[in-house]
This record gives sequence, C-alpha cells and structure tokens, in this order.
Amino acid sequence: MTDPFALPIHGGDLGAAEARFGRPAAGWLDLSTGVNPFAYPLPPLDPALWEKLPDRALELALRGVAADAYGAASAEQLATAPGSQALIQLLPRLRPFSTVAVVGPTYGEHAACWSNAGHQVQPCEALENAAAADVVVVGNPNNPDGRCHDSRQLLDLADSLAERGGLLVVDEAFADCQPELSLAGQVRPGLLVLRSFGKFFGLAGLRLGFAIGDPTLIRLLRSAIGPWAVGGPALAIGRLALADTAWIAETRRRLDAEAAALDRLLTGFGLSVIGGTPLFRLVNASRAWALYEHLGQRGILVRPFAVAPRWLRFGLPPEDILARQRLRDALAAWQ
Repeated sequence: MTDPFALPIHGGDLGAAEARFGRPAAGWLDLSTGVNPFAYPLPPLDPALWEKLPDRALELALRGVAADAYGAASAEQLATAPGSQALIQLLPRLRPFSTVAVVGPTYGEHAACWSNAGHQVQPCEALENAAAADVVVVGNPNNPDGRCHDSRQLLDLADSLAERGGLLVVDEAFADCQPELSLAGQVRPGLLVLRSFGKFFGLAGLRLGFAIGDPTLIRLLRSAIGPWAVGGPALAIGRLALADTAWIAETRRRLDAEAAALDRLLTGFGLSVIGGTPLFRLVNASRAWALYEHLGQRGILVRPFAVAPRWLRFGLPPEDILARQRLRDALAAWQ
C-alpha cells in the first residue's frame, strides 16, 4: 500500500495530493510540474486523425519539422515516441550490461530505469566524475536545479565514450527556452539527445517526445518502439506547433518574464531562488517540507525533494489573478 504521507517522486499527481491534504474547496493550484501553463492553442483536427491508425507520411512529416525546429541535420536522426519518458524506459533495454553514471540530483526516472533494466547505476554530482562509466546521463539544463553544461565538454565526453562503445545521453527536456544549449545539431556516434514536446508547448497530456542521434541507434530505437506508437492527433499538433516559429519566439520571451516575476514574488517573502529554468524555479528554504505542507493545506501543490530537504520547486502560476493571489496570500501567511 502506498503511504499517502510519503513525499512524491514526481509532480502533477493530484490524486496523491488529495489523499494527503484533502480536496481544496477552490481546486488545486498545481505548481508541482515544469509544464508551461500558457499552452499552445489547439487547432481544429480532421476527425480521421482520431478514427484511423496514424499515417506513416504524417510521422515522417513531423520528424522533418522537428529536425528543423531542433537543428538536427535530417529527419533520419530522429525517432518519435509517446513522450520522452517512453524513451528513457526503452533505451536501457537496448544496451548490454553497463555501468551508468547519472549526473544528479536529476529527474529520478533516469537512474530508476537503468537500474530496473539490470545496469549498475552510479550516481555522481559532477560530470567530471562520470567519464569512467560506459553510459553517462546528464540533464542540460538540469531538472530541478537548472544547471547547464558546456557544449564542448559534453561533445568531448561523447567522443571519448564512442571510442569504447559507450554512450552519452543528454536530456534536453527543458532546452526549448534555451536553444543555445542544445546538441541536437551535433549528434554523432556516442551521443543521444532526448527532447520533450509537452513541457514547453504546455501539452503534456499529448505524450510526444523525440530521440535525436546517430541514425544507426535511431533505427534501433524506432524498431523497438514499433509502429503507431504516437497517435495521429499528436503527430498533427506536433507538426503545427514545432513549425510555429512566431509562437515559439513569443513564448520564450513570455516565459522569461513570468519566471522573473515569480522570482520577485518568492524572494519578496524571504525565499532564496537558487536555480531553475524559465519553466520552474528552485528555492532553498530552511523548513522546506513544512512549507510544502503549509501550501498543500491551502490547495497549492509544489514539488519537494527527499534527497534535498531544503529544496522546493515552483512551476509558473497560470495567467489567473485569483490563482496568483492565492500563492501570494499563502506565502504571506507562512511568513
């Protein structure tokens, strides 16, 4: 039986939050994820997309648009999946037994999936300490602290790993706001880049993600994923959204402004912002778990971390004056 009072291992689980705190009268203000609250506007869709199996031509078209959006050389370097989580789970099953260095603290599913597939996982705090492993996994920018890694250092590590059949996996789930960090345009043997569609576009329920890498590994991933893994509506919406350069540029500007506004709100109530990305902010608080409980009892869900008792992660609040006032009032009551 799951302990309702255990700290969550992921954000967004409102069912678990209600088991812990009860159902808030005003509904949940869910700030526990790093999903854009200003979602891409859903276009009208051809009903046939819901009625038929996904068309291969539509998947190829999406890969072409995604290659352009992410800076990859060609669609042959991309595999589509129902979310980057599916790729995180699948990849360890395609590798022989390996020592795997996961640079953390980071998204917990990386270590869990490699370990569950029988690999020897070696958590490490610095990229420099990971070079001896067969596989290295790193977030860039990292979740939850927003750490960024030098591109040249990552590429040199990928080349070194490739020489002995190893692999560098770079999780760029939050790189849409900081495209200058991406290695998608420089993939090669020994380097695999993961991209998440739903976070930046605010459509996490769509379940769409990409692997970008050397075509040999990408073909293996496509074969393992199998046919029709991504539904027709997701393929169509992904193609439109990734090609909408005006919306992407404006959203980057907006998220930067929203993150700065959230920083001002948090620091105004004595919280120290120590990292993050434009989609979430990480704060350090002396009684972080108590603050998590305080906010939860007021229907505001944020993300605590068992590995870092002083950390809380705040996602961006929606464009709702009442929602923002709820957060302000709850922080004022805490202070």
